[in-house]
Amino acid sequence: MQENPTITAAEIARLAGVGRAAVSNWRKRHTDFPTPVGGTTASPEFDLIQVEQWLRTQGKLPELATSDRLWRHLAAASDSPAGGLAAVGALLLARQRGARSGNLDAQLAPLLPDVDALADELGPQGAFDELWQRFSAPGPGRPFATPDDLADLMIGLANVGGGAVLDPAAGSGAILRAAVRAGSTSVYGQELDEDLARLAGLWLALHDVPGEVSTGDSLRADAFAGRAVDAVVCHPPFGATNWGDEELGHDPRWIVGTTPRTEPELAWAQHALAHLRVGGHAVLLMPPTVASRRAGKRIRSELLRRGHLRAVIALPPGVAAPHGVPLHLWVLRRAATDAPPPARALLIDAAGGDLTDTAPRVLAAWRAFAAAPDGDVEEAGFARAVPVIELLDEEVDLTPARRQPAVVGEASGEHLVRTRERLAAIVGELPALLPQVTATPPEASVSGSLTVAELARTGALQVIGPIRSGSGKAEGDFAANGQASLVLTGRDVVAGVDASGHDDGTLLERVPLMAGDVVVPVAARQLIARVITADGTLLGAHLYLLRPNPAALDPWFMAGQLRNSANDKQTTSLSGSRVDVRRAQIRRLPLDEQRAHGEAFRRLLAFESAVAEVSSLSAELVRLTADGLAVGTLRPNGDAL
Repeated sequence: MQENPTITAAEIARLAGVGRAAVSNWRKRHTDFPTPVGGTTASPEFDLIQVEQWLRTQGKLPELATSDRLWRHLAAASDSPAGGLAAVGALLLARQRGARSGNLDAQLAPLLPDVDALADELGPQGAFDELWQRFSAPGPGRPFATPDDLADLMIGLANVGGGAVLDPAAGSGAILRAAVRAGSTSVYGQELDEDLARLAGLWLALHDVPGEVSTGDSLRADAFAGRAVDAVVCHPPFGATNWGDEELGHDPRWIVGTTPRTEPELAWAQHALAHLRVGGHAVLLMPPTVASRRAGKRIRSELLRRGHLRAVIALPPGVAAPHGVPLHLWVLRRAATDAPPPARALLIDAAGGDLTDTAPRVLAAWRAFAAAPDGDVEEAGFARAVPVIELLDEEVDLTPARRQPAVVGEASGEHLVRTRERLAAIVGELPALLPQVTATPPEASVSGSLTVAELARTGALQVIGPIRSGSGKAEGDFAANGQASLVLTGRDVVAGVDASGHDDGTLLERVPLMAGDVVVPVAARQLIARVITADGTLLGAHLYLLRPNPAALDPWFMAGQLRNSANDKQTTSLSGSRVDVRRAQIRRLPLDEQRAHGEAFRRLLAFESAVAEVSSLSAELVRLTADGLAVGTLRPNGDAL
């Protein structure tokens, strides 16, 4: 018997954009509310189709895009979101290739109309990409994937260019997708989880990328034995206790010696080296303890002696969930057996920053070192090209922070003075930046509101996007002068920085931004709205563009309304990481009042930015002063003695 997907009371609340208490009240007050079909008395489950019909009849169901509705049903109908998406992906691939297959299991069969509708709207590849974006967001039953910004950094360090890339622990394919974005012409992967391996392979097939993804244990059953590639990039499993050390004791992949049982990550490092052509690079994400554990000392020593280990990079904490510690990147290079080993290895300590800010600096330091490996690279507190002979001590400890020169010279110089003066100046400006507001009686603050979708229907604003990106360059997508236009990305909006992306031809639409536009990222931990203050950049992928009619809406007022706490809850998806800005509520006020509110919101944003800078400068001042006092380059004033 065919069963519909089910939904809990908490998920009903998120679906309708209300609290749990409202759902409890509906169940008590409305006799026609759907009865539970499963679960327990304390945590009942309801038929999703029945619930949606009831909410729609009551006018409590926000309008959903086909992709949102399909993903919600898909996630609820399948025990494995990865398996469900893989089944739908197989249908879309068959459709793309001109075949027609209806082979979905009983739970997924009701979703066929929505699958067909989404494929008609976006094409099979676009439909799969839309569902993929929802699957990639953190949520119950979904694996932790390597974040795109980290995957892009790893691929950048590997310098894949147009070469072949292998990821022997591919997961759902985040690193393989990053390789394709960087220009790799063929990619290969292996993954233990069958559903994830199918997903990664389907993405390649739907995007016509040469390569394959095999299912299996890469260490015990290497699917690509004997294949040498240009780069191996990998986020291997951490801390495995049963990885096959007994049966693989004399494996030919152990090119620098037998891997100890307690060092599974070093087995992955040697596996990666064994698949590299001479001169090719491997980049692996590692737990920080691998750099110093005593059991791995011999392997680390041999990797250094033979010229295979070229860099260790400490990353900021939390760059790859669920790990909260500062993980490391190891950069390896397959050295020729007859080549003299390099004299230095690069150690970078980027653990104190934010990946968005430090990734370009890490890449620049690595590329400078790779171009001149015998050069004297030394950026105090950040990067140092350490002589290999110095690393081959009693511990062979490769922890970057322990090999960096102390930052002491700046503490007694102009940097300390400039930091203190800048901090004092901003603190002095704070009172003037804080908007002046007056409390109003509760009855005076009550006013009607409209959703963004309703405002769009009335002509008060346009909702554009979110636009998508593809994998190929479309003719005519570049500026007439041949220069790639700047693109405002979601990362730029979240970080509050200028546009950093470039129009490389992968945007499926080119939408120029205008002063007064408001942009909102689709994927963010909270609803973020940014007002565009100058023309000239393009709207990036996965951003909403709200273009207000200046006769009806003030952009700063709208941006301030969007970012309130109530809209955070109202617009967040079931997964908690995607935003549907069309559900956000905007108060109805006359235009002159909107402008007054807009100016207050603008000043509040400036105040927020100044407070963030005060926090950063304060931390810097404390560090500089403490370092100077500790090493003697600073001393207390005479009055304090």
